[in-house]
Amino acid sequence: MTAFFSPVYEGEDADRTMRGSVSSPISALPIIRPFGPPSPRRRGEGTSSCRRRFMTTEPSIVLRLSGITKRFGPLTANDAISFELKRSEVIALLGENGAGKTTLMNILFGHYLADEGTVEAFGKLLPPGDPRAALDAGIGMVHQHFTLADNMTVLENIALGTQGLWRARLDRAAARRRIEQLSADFGLTVDPAATVATLSVGERQRVEILKALYRDAHVLILDEPTAVLTPAETDALFRTLKLLVAKGLSIIFISHKLHEVMAVSDRVLVLRAGRLAGERETKSTDRKELAALMVGQEVKPAEVSPVHAGAALLALDRVSTARHNGAGLDEVSLTLNAGEITGLAGVSGNGQAALAALMSGTQRPTGGAISIAGHAVGDWSPRAALGHGIARIPEDRHAVGTIGDMSVTENVIAERYGSSRFSRMGFLDWTAARRFAEEIIADYDVKCPSPEARIRLLSGGNMQKLILGRALDPEPAVILASQPTRGLDVGAVAYVHRMLLAARERGAAVLLISEDLEEILALSDRIVVMSKGRLSAPSARGERTIRELGELMAGHGGEQPA
Repeated sequence: MTAFFSPVYEGEDADRTMRGSVSSPISALPIIRPFGPPSPRRRGEGTSSCRRRFMTTEPSIVLRLSGITKRFGPLTANDAISFELKRSEVIALLGENGAGKTTLMNILFGHYLADEGTVEAFGKLLPPGDPRAALDAGIGMVHQHFTLADNMTVLENIALGTQGLWRARLDRAAARRRIEQLSADFGLTVDPAATVATLSVGERQRVEILKALYRDAHVLILDEPTAVLTPAETDALFRTLKLLVAKGLSIIFISHKLHEVMAVSDRVLVLRAGRLAGERETKSTDRKELAALMVGQEVKPAEVSPVHAGAALLALDRVSTARHNGAGLDEVSLTLNAGEITGLAGVSGNGQAALAALMSGTQRPTGGAISIAGHAVGDWSPRAALGHGIARIPEDRHAVGTIGDMSVTENVIAERYGSSRFSRMGFLDWTAARRFAEEIIADYDVKCPSPEARIRLLSGGNMQKLILGRALDPEPAVILASQPTRGLDVGAVAYVHRMLLAARERGAAVLLISEDLEEILALSDRIVVMSKGRLSAPSARGERTIRELGELMAGHGGEQPA
């Protein structure tokens, strides 16, 4: 079984070196009987930890998928996929967008019916299309986007749905005792009486894991579990996974972060175009090989040349704003220089959305001043921001970056339909608009049926390429890139990175807002950290470690001087 460790390290060589070191070896843990197969129970009935029994004759295989095939019309999402999961094993599931990972998990949970193939849990076939059967078999899942009721307590969220209709009310005392016992067993500290709305992101994830354990989960599927966590919270999660595996649970770990996959897994399964492209023992592979398996070719990281920063193109002086999808800005000062990428790290909800809204002109400041190329700006609006040469790559490409039911052509001119390039005598010049769309499709290697296709039909990577093309043509002075690679596969990530670095080389000022510290460290010339609406003092490339940045993300020191 692979040893777990803190993911804070650098370099390919660390993959092999660090996998052998742990901060708290499993051998030091108390001897605890592993979980056996889940006990039978009436539908909707809560379970007790005392029902778990270690069976000396139990098979080591806890999950077996055989020949899973799923088609959606002419598209084959899963093509004869087979694999097994053993007790106390961690399997990592890798793949590009559209590779079939989500479809496979939906079949496992009974949300989709497979056209061919079977799923077995603890040696018994699961009835297809029955989510309750999957839950009763001991399969639990923690989604990337948590499924919690914010206005309810931790206890209520965990116990919700475990009571049969015949039972009038929840035995809160018994539920609390069980939650506290699970919390102690697995290091998942959380107050059962706390309202979910008051919890941090890391605490909410603990609640999701407790929900699965409360239902006697023996197989736990984690979908991008570290996407919104600080490094310290990621460390805590990995310690929890070590405890879970030591006590007999099996885990499927879905992630696009190759260094984490190398850190926590025993085996790696790579899906490509709906097929199982490869299976590797983690100790016998590396990130380079896994990336090549994912995309079918070697993925070369972007090369960053030395910085030659120029004049300040945009400056914020003690700017404050109202709250926007989390915290507002609290007297933020920031300068973006020509030919430089400024990376902004932080946990989601700490003011990044407010800063992005401010820079794109959709939110006005309540205090402070904005300067463009040394000149103070008065009226501020989306049109004013575009007029000053500020291009944006929105955080949410579906809700904000595109209009799903409109065509590719309509989307690529959406922010400039009134310009002379796309209008004649007050009417849209559709010939020019279509020509522009065709240029972006060709220049950015966008895979789509035609410029008339609805943009919602495109994959996330192709949609992001269109947004990039729209933002970078004509060449903007300032680029706001907010979570530009979120949800993209390794090939698309490398492409986005190359485009941002190319813009930097020609003299653009780039603000990179990202929750991925590896991305921040790889691309940024200067780094600032946002916490509770305030910025840390900037640091140059290499001045701070991931650990130090994580401390700043958690709000421990480093704020700009008043």
